[in-house]
Amino acid sequence: MENVMLAFLFTLFAGLATGIGSLLAFFAKTTNTKFLSFGLGLSAGVMIYVSMIDIFFKAQDSLVAELGDQGGRWLTVIAFFGGILLIALIDRYIPKHSNPHEVKKIEDMKKPGSAINDPALLKMGTFTALAIGIHNFPEGIATFISTLQDPSIGLAIAIAVAIHNIPEGIAVSVPIYYATNNKRRAFRLSFLSGLAEPAGAVVAFLILMPFLTDLMFGIIFAMVAGIMIFISLDELLPAAKRYDETHMSIYGVISGMAVMAVSLLLL
Repeated sequence: MENVMLAFLFTLFAGLATGIGSLLAFFAKTTNTKFLSFGLGLSAGVMIYVSMIDIFFKAQDSLVAELGDQGGRWLTVIAFFGGILLIALIDRYIPKHSNPHEVKKIEDMKKPGSAINDPALLKMGTFTALAIGIHNFPEGIATFISTLQDPSIGLAIAIAVAIHNIPEGIAVSVPIYYATNNKRRAFRLSFLSGLAEPAGAVVAFLILMPFLTDLMFGIIFAMVAGIMIFISLDELLPAAKRYDETHMSIYGVISGMAVMAVSLLLL
């Protein structure tokens, strides 16, 4: 039960980082693109390393113990790509114009002559918040399940997800503030989009927990690895490169992998 509370706390922390992005948009003068590029790369490095080095093989060990060597290995691979397919379908059916990973900068909020009370911008910001919420839902499940299995892994994923949620908060706040000139409304929608993360944890607790046998755990954990890999390759790395065209993003990736590698050795 202690791990369940910890899993909820980690998931809540990760989700509410969208609010941090929103606050940065309101109070910072410029976007620290190098920090965001490095941070997003760091998140990708953590997710890729922990997924391929730890989560995948823990899932495989669990499934091999239940189904034997051949059956367990095959199901691990199927579940891994099933997780990729799940998040890819979610991504596929979000309209292009409201893609939550389109880069937004704080400076975009402060351009002279900005259009205020623009319904199109308000609609874009609202759809962006909804799109982020849809993306965050499976991330919440992944963080929750990972923490149940291994709190140190869950914490690493929560931090990685939180870092990548910061620019998402900016992506929601910029168009909504632009359209309404209302910081509270922009922050509220950004904050609510982050709550999809703990909502995913609640669903995992209420629906998945009663069926969380070793077999089910292995399948879900393998899917979590697939989800993390897709998020890293499809969202984090491209966004990191768009924020900064130097090598900061790859430095972040390597740093994230190194931090995760040392953490797994020490913990």
